[in-house]
Amino acid sequence: MFSLLVNIPANATWAQSGVTIAGGNGLGGATNQLNEPFDLFVEDDQTVVIADFGNHRIIQWKNGDTRNGQVVAGGKGEGNGLHQLDRPTDVLIDKETDSLIICDWGNQRVVRWSRRSGTTQGEILIDNIDCHGVAMDDQRYLYVSDDEKHEVRRYQLGDKNGTLVAGGNGEGDGLNQLNVPTFLFVDRDHSVYVSDSNNNRVMKWVEGTKEGIVVAGGQGNGSALTQLYRPKGIFVDTLGTLYVADSWNHRAMRWTQEGKKQGTVVVGGNGSGAAANQFYYPFGLSFDRQGNLYVVDYGNNRVQQFSIE
Repeated sequence: MFSLLVNIPANATWAQSGVTIAGGNGLGGATNQLNEPFDLFVEDDQTVVIADFGNHRIIQWKNGDTRNGQVVAGGKGEGNGLHQLDRPTDVLIDKETDSLIICDWGNQRVVRWSRRSGTTQGEILIDNIDCHGVAMDDQRYLYVSDDEKHEVRRYQLGDKNGTLVAGGNGEGDGLNQLNVPTFLFVDRDHSVYVSDSNNNRVMKWVEGTKEGIVVAGGQGNGSALTQLYRPKGIFVDTLGTLYVADSWNHRAMRWTQEGKKQGTVVVGGNGSGAAANQFYYPFGLSFDRQGNLYVVDYGNNRVQQFSIE
């Protein structure tokens, strides 16, 4: 996730029923369908770019076109050719080069695809990495979570080795450990927020520190307001408020950063299902500049938009 600076009022609320802006036409590989979507990136013009995991492609949907998306990377079947992807889990846009940076999870690599028309293949940026999430800071450093090594590394573009910035001390629940880190967010101070999925918590690692701070969850898995259950997508606004896709609780939550021990449910939390006010395993989560909320509803093969009120 790129640190899009979004100002969201502290007391903001969102419509409780979402509008489907991508997919929602059953599981499939047509351009109006998604197959186990994982995460998304929202552009300034509200175009959404989606890591369509089960279709081995990145697909973008322009604002207002709810009928069909456009494949912008992969989509040539599962494989490890430079023209292919294998179960991509995350994607971001590098505005400097107008390219997509993709976590090509099944191929254990991070790849870059130009967004210029006529692009038919990508290039490998980092290989031999069990990447799950990618993020970029304002200096164009790339952050990648490794769900096998239970760590997050920061890379200068073109650098293959990177610098450890979170975890890296084996699988565990210590403050210097992670257990299956998934999605990431980097703020203006270069603090890294990590969805520490199997520890049912979100961690914040301030730049240069040897251990993280629990900023949400960490009270075991459960559905109390103090708990998370396999958190996925995360987003932090300019006030430092954290938003989390609380995947197995089928809800999106907000945690204010004043040492609060519990969060509040923003949308969802109505059991698993396919209604407009329900999710079936929400994965990705983001906002546009206006503060509208976008949630990748993995189990329903759709992306939902919730208007800020």
